[in-house]
Amino acid sequence: MDNTHEIKRLDNTKLVFIGKGVIIGLLAGFCVSLFRLLIEEAVHYVEKFYTYSQANPWVLIPWAFLMLLLAWTVSLLIRSDKNIKGSGIPQIEGELQGELQQDWFSVLWKKFIGGVLSVGAGLFLGREGPSIQLGSMVGKGFGVKTNATTSEKKIFISSGAAAGLAAAFNAPIAGLLFVIEEIHHTFSPLIWLTSLTAALTANFVSLNFFGLKPVLYLGNVAQLPLHYYGHLILLGILLGILGFFYQRTLLALPKFYRLTHLPEHLYGIVPYLLVIPIGFFFPHCLGGGNQLILAFNQNQFSVLFLVGLFLLRYIFSMISYGGNLPGGIFLPILTLGAILGGLYGTVLHNYLGMDSIYIRNFVVFAMAAYFTAIGKAPLTAIILVTEMVGNITHLMPLAVCSLSAYIINDLMGGNPIYESLLERLVGNNTSSISGTKTIIEYPVTVESKLDGVMIRDFQWPKDMLLISIRRGSSEILTHGDTVMKAGDQLIILTDADHAQIVKRAIFQTSQLIQT
Repeated sequence: MDNTHEIKRLDNTKLVFIGKGVIIGLLAGFCVSLFRLLIEEAVHYVEKFYTYSQANPWVLIPWAFLMLLLAWTVSLLIRSDKNIKGSGIPQIEGELQGELQQDWFSVLWKKFIGGVLSVGAGLFLGREGPSIQLGSMVGKGFGVKTNATTSEKKIFISSGAAAGLAAAFNAPIAGLLFVIEEIHHTFSPLIWLTSLTAALTANFVSLNFFGLKPVLYLGNVAQLPLHYYGHLILLGILLGILGFFYQRTLLALPKFYRLTHLPEHLYGIVPYLLVIPIGFFFPHCLGGGNQLILAFNQNQFSVLFLVGLFLLRYIFSMISYGGNLPGGIFLPILTLGAILGGLYGTVLHNYLGMDSIYIRNFVVFAMAAYFTAIGKAPLTAIILVTEMVGNITHLMPLAVCSLSAYIINDLMGGNPIYESLLERLVGNNTSSISGTKTIIEYPVTVESKLDGVMIRDFQWPKDMLLISIRRGSSEILTHGDTVMKAGDQLIILTDADHAQIVKRAIFQTSQLIQT
C-alpha cells in the first residue's frame, strides 16, 4: 500500500515530532541568527560610512559603483531562482497549499546571501520575512533528507517558519501564532506541537547570540489610564484606513516599476541608487527601522519631524520592496506603525495636555494595530509586539486598538496582504491533474454551516475524497450518515494542483447550505 501521503504513526508520535522540532529549531535558529547578525553588522558599518561621507562626499562616487555591483549580484541570484524575491512568506503559503514548489537548498543559500546584501545595504526592508523563509527551507530540507512523507514535510516547513520568526524577533509564541493564524488559518495538534518546540529551540539559540533583552525594549511603559481608551479606538480607525492604502499601494508597485522599462530582475537598481542620498542626509534612518522605534525610549520628537519621517519611510519602503529584492515588510510595517503612534501621542501631548510618558504607549499600540490592519492577523500582531517590547501588561489596550483597525480595514474591503501577494504570485492559472496526491485538512468552524450536517447531504467538489475526520485526538472513518461537528478537521485526499481549488469550493458551498 502506498503511504507516501500519510503521517507515519508511531506509538510515541508526539514525542518523535517534538524531537524533530528540536532539531529543526536548532538548525533554523543558528541559520537565522547568523543571518540577523550579519545584517546588523552590515547596517552598522553602512551607517558609519554615510556619517563619514558627510565630511568626505567624494567617497560616494565609488560607493555608487559598489551599489550597482550589489544590485547586479542580487539580480543574478533572482534570475537563477525567482522564489527568493520579496519576503518569502507568500512562497511558503503557496507551497503548503500546493500552488508551487521550492528547491529548498537553492532558496536557502541564495535568500541568505541576497537578504544580507539587500537589507544590509541599508534599504528599507525587513529581515523577518526572509528569516521565516529560511527557517521553512531548513524544515523542508530536514524532511527531504529524512525521506519524510508529504504531510510530514508540511509540518516541518511550518515548524521551520515558526522557528525563523522566533529567531528573528526573539518571539517564539508569535512564531507559533503566525503559523496557525497566517499560514494555516486552522489548528492542528501535531503542527502546533512541533512548531512550538521548534520556535522555543530557535529562540534559545538566538538568545545565546543576542542576549536576553527584548528586541524592541522600550523600558517600563506605564499603564494607560482608562479615560484615554477612546483615543485607542480613534487611533485604530485611522490605522485601519492607512493600512488599507498601504495594501493598495504595495499591490500597485509592479505598475510603477514597469514605467522604468527595466527587466524585472534589475528593478533593484532603483532602490540601491536612491538609498545613497537618503543615507547621506539621514544615516540613522536606514534599514528595517528598529533603531527608530527604540529612539522613542529616550527622545520626544516634533509633529513635523514625525510627519516627514513617516513619508520618507513609507515612500522608500515601497520603492525598496517593489524592487523584487530579498527582503520583507514585517519590520518596516511595525516601524511605520510606531511612527504613527508616536505622532498621535505627540499631538495628544501638545494639544490636549496628555503627559508625555504615555507617548510610548501609543507607539506600542500602533505597531500592533497597523500590522493587524495590513496583515489581518491580530493575534500574531498583539503577541509579537508584546514579546518584542518585553511587557505583558498592555494586552487590553493592544487588543482594543488592533480590533478597531481590523474592523475598519475589513469594512473598506482590505484583504490580508500576504494572501494578496500569493494570488499575484501564482495567478489564477490551473494546470492539469499532475497525479501527485496530497492530504489537506479543512476545519469545521462554529460559524460554518457544515456544523451538524451529514456528509451525504453536502455537495462536495470534484477531484477530492473525504477519507476521515480528526476529532480531538481521535481519527474516525467517514460514512454517508456521519455528522460533521464544529472543531472537526476534515482529512481530504486530492491532487496537489487542485488543493486550493477544493478548499475554496468547500468554503463557498458551505456558505450556501441551508440548515
